[in-house]
Amino acid sequence: MIQKVTAVMNGEGRFRPADGRQIADLNPKELLLFAAADCAGRTITALMKDRKSAIKSFEIAIEGTLSTPTLMAESRYTTINILYNIECRTLKEQIEISRAVNLAHDKYCGLVQMLKMIAPVQREISIVATDQVTA
Repeated sequence: MIQKVTAVMNGEGRFRPADGRQIADLNPKELLLFAAADCAGRTITALMKDRKSAIKSFEIAIEGTLSTPTLMAESRYTTINILYNIECRTLKEQIEISRAVNLAHDKYCGLVQMLKMIAPVQREISIVATDQVTA
């Protein structure tokens, strides 16, 4: 069974569940995934705070494959995949954000590091620069 949670950044740099879901709608295993997405997102935005780069939109989709065909107390994640979808303005910002994502994922986000102790954690990064200006 696959569980998927998507977190989107609001205007204040905080993350919330997407698709109209509320945190109270998530089961405990989904809450673990959401917490990791929130931690990674906050870490990335904190790393970008000192730079002049602007993230226009930011979505983190995290999906975990459970060890059982249905959700049960003994279900464990066997694999986890995190997809970072970010929109920025310029190619320069795209490069800086890419570095921040990799640092957060590989080193600074404690919850992603904790998930790596549970199951293999893969990542996909999609950063789109929407303006043609590179400065």
